[in-house]
Amino acid sequence: MSKLSKQCINKEKKLGSEYFSLALYAFGGLGLEMLYAYLIEPAIYGHGISDFTPMQSVLHWTITCITWGIVAFLLIRHAKRELGFTLNALGQKTRLWQWLTSVLLILVMTLINICDIGELKIYHEFKKMEPLEFTFQHIYYLVETILFTLIIVFGQIAMEKWLKRTDIPFGGILVGLTWGLAHWFTKGSLMIGLEGIFVGFLFGTAYLFLNRDLKKTYLVLALAFIL
Repeated sequence: MSKLSKQCINKEKKLGSEYFSLALYAFGGLGLEMLYAYLIEPAIYGHGISDFTPMQSVLHWTITCITWGIVAFLLIRHAKRELGFTLNALGQKTRLWQWLTSVLLILVMTLINICDIGELKIYHEFKKMEPLEFTFQHIYYLVETILFTLIIVFGQIAMEKWLKRTDIPFGGILVGLTWGLAHWFTKGSLMIGLEGIFVGFLFGTAYLFLNRDLKKTYLVLALAFIL
């Protein structure tokens, strides 16, 4: 192997490591909510997150969304400036079958949610929440989607740089083992954690089907997550 080839390989590996670090930072950004929910806010309010009042929940979601928004902005800016990252990586037109596959993903996620809670997730939350609480809950979902989408995107790029394979949803596997599995601890159920791994894999597959387009992937994943 020539010296130039070795340099190119080393450069790709280094680039992969940088993208993988960004994926872990995105997961770490999501984890900052735990600091608020289980340490700072209970100390202030004198009770745990399960006993938050509607206004305390709204304040929690507001602070969390601001934090997540800052983390997402900084990660994307760094990736664009330092790594040449673009939001529309391939610039390919999304075909009808790809959109239909994405709709199928949304339907699968909707069915999973119905199996979990017995009815449509968004309807269930609308019934049990006050209007302001419901609104901020879903703003929270939209911002959360940004960060777990970044885990998928950065993780996919990293593994492709390392392994030279583009046909495996590496990003979905990573988001499943991080964000998805973390629900085992936050929800207190192993089954929810395993479900999170499966959902993460589906999300990563959607990213590949949508030509690695972050904007389109975000739209599909947000709908799947909310419904």
